[in-house]
Amino acid sequence: MPVPTTNDIVQMILHAGPMVRLVLLLLLFFSITSWAIIFTKYRFIRKARKESAYFLELFWNSPGLSEAYSASKHLGYSPVARVFRVAYVEHRKVNKSQSSSGGSDRADEASLSQKMVAVDNIKRALRRAVNVELTGLGKALPFLATTGNTTPFIGLFGTVWGIMNAFRGIGLRGSANLAVVAPGISEALIATAAGLAAAIPAVVAYNYFTNKVRILESEMHNFSADFLNLIERDLIRRKGK
Repeated sequence: MPVPTTNDIVQMILHAGPMVRLVLLLLLFFSITSWAIIFTKYRFIRKARKESAYFLELFWNSPGLSEAYSASKHLGYSPVARVFRVAYVEHRKVNKSQSSSGGSDRADEASLSQKMVAVDNIKRALRRAVNVELTGLGKALPFLATTGNTTPFIGLFGTVWGIMNAFRGIGLRGSANLAVVAPGISEALIATAAGLAAAIPAVVAYNYFTNKVRILESEMHNFSADFLNLIERDLIRRKGK
């Protein structure tokens, strides 16, 4: 049996019924949107991972937090850098509020209590920043999951509808030979093929991006824990003086 050419497939689509063509248009929308998301997300996550790795190296090699903060402003794609900037701003606010406290014993006790509260504030700021970044990283991924889950069934619906029309035509013509049945069924099966063509890349991309987002999430949580450890060690050092 000869393999259908591109021209044959186009002709089958053009001669398909209205419902099958509507299904194919819907699948085309899902496919185009999915590929747009795939290209955009791949570019964004690749830059996010690259800049996050650069920021972590920069952070641990910086002489101070202010220098790391200044350098991180140029890293617009790194979620770890954005989490750090949020935490650093909160840390700086706390330091400014504590610099006005006096040197008496009561002031020292009050300052220690404020520092403990400050750690909680920074911890909340880190948690909130991580959640915001995860929301941004996961944006549009549900559409890929929806495409992977629904387009095969949409294509199957178009196929079933086309086959129903093909058998209806057989009944009206009163003939059931292969020459009569094959064209209608071939047109209908295009919908199933189109559904799979839209679903397979979407599923592969969804799994790929989900894994990369988990890696970035782990980096953000690890950095948050390390940053809190630095702040707490700094508080203990100040308390001992």
